[in-house]
Amino acid sequence: MGDPVHTFHALAFVENFSLKELAARYPEAKRTHHSLWFPAATGGTVFMYPSGAMVFHNVGQAGREAEVLRLRRALPRVSDAQVLSEEFSVREVPGARPDIEGGVLILDQLSFERAGVVAVSIAQSAAMEYYERIVDQMFTETDRLVDRLEKTGTMPVFTRALHRFIGAAIGTRSEVLSVLHLFDKPDAAWDDSGAEEIYRQLRVEFDLADRHHALELKLRSVQEALELVTDIARDKRLVWLEISIVLLIVLEIVIGFVRR
Repeated sequence: MGDPVHTFHALAFVENFSLKELAARYPEAKRTHHSLWFPAATGGTVFMYPSGAMVFHNVGQAGREAEVLRLRRALPRVSDAQVLSEEFSVREVPGARPDIEGGVLILDQLSFERAGVVAVSIAQSAAMEYYERIVDQMFTETDRLVDRLEKTGTMPVFTRALHRFIGAAIGTRSEVLSVLHLFDKPDAAWDDSGAEEIYRQLRVEFDLADRHHALELKLRSVQEALELVTDIARDKRLVWLEISIVLLIVLEIVIGFVRR
């Protein structure tokens, strides 16, 4: 017999999850501060996270489809299509130390606590990819605004579209930072040196630290660019306001002379 291989499948949805709301709809589930898990009807385990990620541990395709259908029935607002999916494998090799070989995690034993460490790492990677797409779109739109400013040297007087974009950017920034900071180091990684090494290996494999840092840098760059654009737009409107006041004063003087 070969070494046991465990499969993890992650699905990410647009909507974030409220663990409190999910716990009410999944009475068999166990809930922690930052996750919720329960046994799948067809076998295996399902993990759910506030970022809108579901991670299936040793759950076949039919079982995954059934659990997604159950989720949509429990939360009708969940979109029909997943944003993205991710797959990862773990192989148990007696006496092995945690290591990544060919994109597969090798370790001596996969306990439930260690499976939770793998699941949260994959969930974070899926959430990171989703937010990377959103932030890249924001970055592209911001570049378009800055490029227009560079070519024309000014901004339009009417800034409703700009304000909508700024509102969306602020909302996205708050969501990204609040959700990603929920992925703290799992408790099992503090109690089990093997789990801690698994967590470290997976963070390197999924490049989580650098991706998180890059997201924060892009968000900060977008924020600074939007502050500059907003200041310029506000200054232009103030100039037009001052011109309008001067014109009104001149008009009032002219009308006064005409009446005389």
